[in-house]
Amino acid sequence: MAITFTQEGDFKNIEGFLNRAKRKDFFKSLQAYGQEGVRALAAATPVDTGKTAASWYYEVEITKDHASITWRNDNSYHSVPIVVLIQYGHATKNGGFVQGRDFINPTMQPIFDSIAKRVWSEVSK
Repeated sequence: MAITFTQEGDFKNIEGFLNRAKRKDFFKSLQAYGQEGVRALAAATPVDTGKTAASWYYEVEITKDHASITWRNDNSYHSVPIVVLIQYGHATKNGGFVQGRDFINPTMQPIFDSIAKRVWSEVSK
């Protein structure tokens, strides 16, 4: 029994992709994606004083093995992140409970989808 493998054409597309990946060209756009996420999160954050909505920021980390964007919110009360209390709910002083509001996931999912689409477009040029 024989197994045959035949390849036609060239490796121009993969060579182009690997060269762009080596230069990390597509990582340059992570700053813009980070800012986009901050704008979306700030707009979607429930507002009382506006401090939590204004406290979003992002960090981009690029190493030889990976690249990541992390969105953070630094508004806290007694070391408890306010955004966690809003997202998941919290107990009150008198024994009640304030129901959480899932605003992060619905806000960020379209951003993630958009980033994936744009990054795929960049790496598959």
